[in-house]
Amino acid sequence: MAGGCAQNSVANGKIYEHTLFKKIYIQAAAGDAGGAIGAAFNAWNQLTGKRQFVMDHAYWGPHYGDNNFRELLNAHSKTLEEQNCKIVHLKDDKILCQKTAQAIIEGKVVGWFQGKMEFGPRALGARSIIADPRSDKMQKKLNLKVKFRESFRPFAPSILIEDVSNWFDLKCESPYMLLVADVKKELQIQMSKEDQTLFGIDKLNIKRSSIPAVTHVDYSARVQTVHKETNPRYHNLLKKFKEITGCPVLVNTSFNVRGEPIVCSIKDAFNCFMGTNLDILVCENFILYKNDQDDSLKKNYQMEFDPD
Repeated sequence: MAGGCAQNSVANGKIYEHTLFKKIYIQAAAGDAGGAIGAAFNAWNQLTGKRQFVMDHAYWGPHYGDNNFRELLNAHSKTLEEQNCKIVHLKDDKILCQKTAQAIIEGKVVGWFQGKMEFGPRALGARSIIADPRSDKMQKKLNLKVKFRESFRPFAPSILIEDVSNWFDLKCESPYMLLVADVKKELQIQMSKEDQTLFGIDKLNIKRSSIPAVTHVDYSARVQTVHKETNPRYHNLLKKFKEITGCPVLVNTSFNVRGEPIVCSIKDAFNCFMGTNLDILVCENFILYKNDQDDSLKKNYQMEFDPD
């Protein structure tokens, strides 16, 4: 499926649920931007004569390594290094994922900047803000203190592909976050009669499942399945989080604030980190802790953009 209508994840979920199709493929940037992929594929086909092509991931954007991060540190050396800020460099993927998972469990909100940027409108674990989905306060916290928008805006879950059918009514891949499915019945928390009498925000704030930060009012969620083959580090993080908590799900929202596009460069990520209430920035093999940064580098995003 492609075209702008294929960005409607609710409709896509209904197609999967109510038709005989066992598998649905939806292009990562199903709107007009997806024409770039078609043009590139057409050129590749003409130059090579090959026609077989499967777009099994969306990580086609710019990539920045550790050297680019060092360049940013050098640019801010007078403020960062002289203030003895804590910048942790970890080459071991297991340790990096362990420290990140533990921080999330402690309630921290993490800016996750890794590898090639995603192509399309969704953050898919390369330029993402991630958090603990089990917290019934996390949705409000992310909206008000990080994204600077209304508290009721929903967030999506990232889940290990091997666990998706155990947590959602979905038995196929959804790597581009373009399918909505219900949270499994056994994980839902049904509303009491008293809860049902509530209205508006009060009703929205009722805990709907064991992963409330990613559960909509109708017990559904816009699911992203994470695959070891296409995003091994994000997969490893989810796997580590599951090992510790038993939950293979993380809150995943785009790494930006209201009014700005998703961050692309390391400089973008650093500015967004310093301009919001993000607690930690995990940028390639580096970890930065907000409490250790120089206050003079902070940016006031909240006053820069008008409300939506």
